Amino acid sequence: MLTLNKVMIIGNVGTEPEMRFTPNGNPVTSFRVATNRVYTTPEGERRQETEWFTVVAWNRLAENCNQYLTKGQRVYAEGRLHTRTWEGQDGQRRSRSEVVANRVLFLDRQALAPLPGEGPEEVGAGEVGAGEVGAGEVGAGDPEAGEDVPFPDEG
Repeated sequence: MLTLNKVMIIGNVGTEPEMRFTPNGNPVTSFRVATNRVYTTPEGERRQETEWFTVVAWNRLAENCNQYLTKGQRVYAEGRLHTRTWEGQDGQRRSRSEVVANRVLFLDRQALAPLPGEGPEEVGAGEVGAGEVGAGEVGAGDPEAGEDVPFPDEG
């Protein structure tokens, strides 16, 4: 049976990226992304709803996100949805759903700059490729399934 677990979000980075390292030395960066949905109630009132996502990037993608992303930037993140569970310091079982990114594009033009050794040609938001800042094709995904790195609030 064929299955699919794919998530794509475009939103604003809500927290400064936080990079940590696994016991094996693999970099992992996490950051929060806010997406908005505007809708009209049956009474004709326009409302806005904000949904927050935690995005986790590994290896080279983690390093790029940590170096180039800042709070407030527009970002596209693509990956799979993963739910982690752990026991908190208070003994309660907790869980968190995250987007494990295999691709992250930096949509604000000021974030797009050539990597060292690349040409000075201008790169537009829709033209980011695998070898340029903003693409997460290299080193994407978590190489060691099950190697969770706790967030500071997870104890």
